[in-house]
Amino acid sequence: MSIETLTFGCRLNAYEGEVMKAEAEKAGLDNTIIINTCAVTSEAVRQAKQAIRKAKRDNPERRIIVTGCAAQTEARSFGDMAEVDLVIGNADKLKAESYAPIAFGIPLNDKVQVNDIMSVRETAAHLIEGMDGRARAFVQVQNGCDHRCTFCIIPYGRGPSRSVPMGLVVEQIKKLVGNGYREVVLTGVDITSYGPDLPGTPTLGKLTQQILRHVPDLPRLRISSIDSIEADPAFYDAIASDRRLMPHLHLSLQSGDDMILKRMKRRHSRSEALEVVAKLRSLRPDIVFGADIIAGFPTETDEMFENSLSFVTEAELTYLHVFPYSPRPGTPAARMPQVDGRIARARAARLRAVGETQYEKLALSRIGMVENVLIEKDGIGRQEQFVTCSLPGHLPGEIVPARITHFANGNLVGEALRSAA
Repeated sequence: MSIETLTFGCRLNAYEGEVMKAEAEKAGLDNTIIINTCAVTSEAVRQAKQAIRKAKRDNPERRIIVTGCAAQTEARSFGDMAEVDLVIGNADKLKAESYAPIAFGIPLNDKVQVNDIMSVRETAAHLIEGMDGRARAFVQVQNGCDHRCTFCIIPYGRGPSRSVPMGLVVEQIKKLVGNGYREVVLTGVDITSYGPDLPGTPTLGKLTQQILRHVPDLPRLRISSIDSIEADPAFYDAIASDRRLMPHLHLSLQSGDDMILKRMKRRHSRSEALEVVAKLRSLRPDIVFGADIIAGFPTETDEMFENSLSFVTEAELTYLHVFPYSPRPGTPAARMPQVDGRIARARAARLRAVGETQYEKLALSRIGMVENVLIEKDGIGRQEQFVTCSLPGHLPGEIVPARITHFANGNLVGEALRSAA
């Protein structure tokens, strides 16, 4: 039986899932399920363990390998699970040799094989042929994080910030475009910190410009998530000057209240985040924004929460990733005075409701317009601002110009104007 990967969490994990599968196959592994975990919340860890138990129940003859951020930060808790055959840390999951002991039946003195992630200083560029599907591919340009937000365990799961050289990124994107991919998404843990560890200290903006310049056949380039305070002049120039850079950015915001931002140890204020949004809109009027927001962070009062809620409408955010605060052991925020979990969940629900209203408002504003829709699967695709659109009868990977006729069941509905690109 073949190798199956089950991925939780971020887009970087999705990319790494493809690399892990290729490396495990190179090692001669088969009949195995590799579970790539996320550690961003305690709920994510719980879901991963639940998935492990289900995978073993449904596939008792298959081996289970666990890796990812939760495996790095809570290695022993996964190693103690009877269903698990091997635990591999984030530093080694992309190396074929890590899978060799299982592939060849080599005995290990401990099924937990997790090394010190903080000692890792390089991120290898893993060139992959493509990803499942034929439309959008993720390309890792950076890994790790040097910041220490008080709520976040991820730096201890990913290690220090490290960047992939620009030439290798461009090489990978050329390969993906040659294999038929129409959109590439740049991803990493903290991609706006890209470059200071490389010769010449390039920036995310410089990398973006190099990709657009040297891969002229790439129709669409998308940025996964940015820390707005780190956006550099070249990044603003790229947004303003090249329409192939998609008008949709996801902000690592976390809160709209200044006191909570300070207690989170974030490096931007509410006003600075609003200024970035306004500047980008002045350069690219069609741009839209999403954001990560934590509800119920320790010490958050009703008034502080209302500042986050009002930020959504003031900045006209349209895509929200909302998390009720979840204490992660070992982080400073876990030792702060906690907000009742019921209150945090209620606040998260209010944020999501406002986010859904904002998304519908954006979708309705597109009715009557002509949109270029990249088909992903089953006649569903996304237009440039990332709104889903239904165009039955078209194949994954096609970019179809269509006039939007209406909005139904969470999707725009369009009529194709001519043959797909």
